[in-house]
Amino acid sequence: MAYLAYHFKVTPVQPGAEIVMAFLEDYPFESFENNDEGFVAYIPEEAAQNLTFDFDLDEIQYSYEIKKIETVNWNAEWENNFEPVVLDDLLCIRAPFHAENKSVKHEIVIMPKMSFGTGHHQTTRLVCKQMFEIDFKNKRVLDMGTGTGILAILAKQLGAADVVGIDIDAWSVENAIENCASNAFPDIHIYQGDVTSLETEKPFEIIIANINKNILKQQIPAYAKCMKVGGHLFLSGFFSTDVQDLTAIAEQNNFKFELTKNENEWAVMVLKLNFEC
Repeated sequence: MAYLAYHFKVTPVQPGAEIVMAFLEDYPFESFENNDEGFVAYIPEEAAQNLTFDFDLDEIQYSYEIKKIETVNWNAEWENNFEPVVLDDLLCIRAPFHAENKSVKHEIVIMPKMSFGTGHHQTTRLVCKQMFEIDFKNKRVLDMGTGTGILAILAKQLGAADVVGIDIDAWSVENAIENCASNAFPDIHIYQGDVTSLETEKPFEIIIANINKNILKQQIPAYAKCMKVGGHLFLSGFFSTDVQDLTAIAEQNNFKFELTKNENEWAVMVLKLNFEC
């Protein structure tokens, strides 16, 4: 499969590169690689047909150059660039080719391939840290937009009894299933689907959705309908400036705001369902 590499030059690079990448989340790019000038975004050539975008980002300036690249050994590329992620003494996220980290309470071993969610992005780290503050024991958990399956795996490690991971991307589903199995949790139910898949699911006590603001705004009503009263909703994939907007929509669907945490301009929110819709 041939790929196109969009080489973005962004001024200022930080936080400009992260902001431009966030706007690209609605497009079919499969991975991003930061560099000193901005970042490179990779997309299958056939998915880039008629692709156009023009973001007005105020003081952030950007330009891009498109280069065609032939079939790439993506696993080799990840091995060259993927470093372990360590969150205090709580968690280490590493690849199979990294040494075991015995100084943390939990380890997750993943082969990220082309799926989103290696732990390097601020939103993944924010959600992981906040998950240690909620009781997962014997809970039924949904990881919406599961990507590599990191959050589903961590939910199991924290004691969840039943974990479901859903993603719209077939490649992510395949990758997540492999990662769950390699972390000794083949019972995590991963499948390809979208928000309509929740109509046939049993109620959850915890829902985790690390996606992006626009999708979350659309899906919050569906989360409320498939959650038990008193259940917790983790939201991330957006900026701290979006918290107020998302809180308003969540409260319209019977969620009560509990807290938000930030890392740079990115945020995670935790909400609680007060009563059924």
